[in-house]
Amino acid sequence: MSFFPLRPVPVSDGAASLYDEWLAWLKESLSDSDCDRNELCREILTNIYYPELSSFDHTSLSSTAKVALAHMDPRNVTLEPEYYEEIDLARYQPRKPLLWLWEMFDRSSLGENIDLGIRFRRILAKHVFNSCGKNFKAFTHVRFSFGYNMDVGDGVVVHRHVLLDDRGGIEMGNRSSVSDFANVYSHSHNIVDGRIVYLPRTVIGQGVRITYHATVLAGTHVADDSMVGAGSMLTRSTDPHWVYVGVPARKIKEKSEEERASKAPPTPDPFAEN
Repeated sequence: MSFFPLRPVPVSDGAASLYDEWLAWLKESLSDSDCDRNELCREILTNIYYPELSSFDHTSLSSTAKVALAHMDPRNVTLEPEYYEEIDLARYQPRKPLLWLWEMFDRSSLGENIDLGIRFRRILAKHVFNSCGKNFKAFTHVRFSFGYNMDVGDGVVVHRHVLLDDRGGIEMGNRSSVSDFANVYSHSHNIVDGRIVYLPRTVIGQGVRITYHATVLAGTHVADDSMVGAGSMLTRSTDPHWVYVGVPARKIKEKSEEERASKAPPTPDPFAEN
């Protein structure tokens, strides 16, 4: 059995300095209590998508070009969570520009740069989530509902195209991970009247692995060191150290004490914060 920890992948010295300078500017800007987040988002997205138009006289543009430019400003777009009745606008409004920036960054070519993308999203996460620990890693196209109902521990990894529906709240414990195309929910609807919404908190414990294309339904507690198998649908809480597979997911195998005791120690993380 092969052991394949992640290895470091350097970029050129010039690019590394450029990325560090830009991310430091972003971090400093967001730490400034006077920062206009809407304007910051508009400025960054305009320079990503339409750099040649950032200082151009917009009055001569076509209507379509004007609409495209307007969408760089989060004040000119609406997002689905804004239509939810239970939204806390006082908490959501400061986060909306960052959620729009996160999503639009991911849709650009910059979002495909693993090193830059992980560090960029980590900066935003610390201002979007209710709490965010060290060394958070999110890959491309991770989506949230409100963002402010996320509580994330240390060393959490969220892979590509994951939905984290935090309407009722999601807690992710230290070293937990969610694999590509998985969905984690914290709300459900009454079967007779869809306007009746239940908002139970969903908890993903420490060391949990939610694997490819799995779904975790609202209100479940995924216990420490348990695992939800690929394509499974978890409808109830789990026991620690067990693997759950199927639709609905059922326990099929317990991680033995011997295997857990012989697990290799942590290896260096190429994305670790300085």
